[in-house]
Amino acid sequence: MHKLQREFYNRDSVTVAKELLGKFLVHKVNGKELIGKIVEVEAYMGPTDKAAHSYNNRRTDRNEIMYGLPGFAYVYIIYGMYNCVNVVVEEPGKPQAILIRALEPISSLDEISNFRYGKTYEELSKREIIGLTSGPGKLCKAFFIDRGQNGEDLCGDKLFLYEDENSEEFEIISTTRINIDYAEEAKDFPWRFYIKGNPYVSKK
Repeated sequence: MHKLQREFYNRDSVTVAKELLGKFLVHKVNGKELIGKIVEVEAYMGPTDKAAHSYNNRRTDRNEIMYGLPGFAYVYIIYGMYNCVNVVVEEPGKPQAILIRALEPISSLDEISNFRYGKTYEELSKREIIGLTSGPGKLCKAFFIDRGQNGEDLCGDKLFLYEDENSEEFEIISTTRINIDYAEEAKDFPWRFYIKGNPYVSKK
């Protein structure tokens, strides 16, 4: 296991997004390591991207973390109820981020299931298993991630990402991002990436 370091994140979001696929997200909760493989992401390119929170250099209390060092978590709420976890990338002053859209659960399955559904993994139906982490709001609930993790250093020891040199090879699918119809021409940019054939991808 090799934890991703600051320099990994210090690049543009499209480049880093594709390389995040197959990496592992870890959240330490109550002495347990909740681990999931990243299988779907979306890149947001900052001031020139009409779908990004920092489009046209918009700067607010909510997105302030995007303007700082790379390798930090940016967590925000959508629809007033769902948390979304993002990875801040690029050098300070270049506010770009990557939304983690879906994970494949790897370890602490009972804890993940309990956070998501209030029952053990063995009690889940096949549909519930696939629905554990197949979307940004779902994975945040399952991995106990909320606004309390906003600004968390991903190079630390509580919420972080790592790579496994023995990971299997896979094909990357590139397509348009989801639920950004307001973003005019940016809605057609092919900046959503996912692992072909993985059942936990939110939308094929």
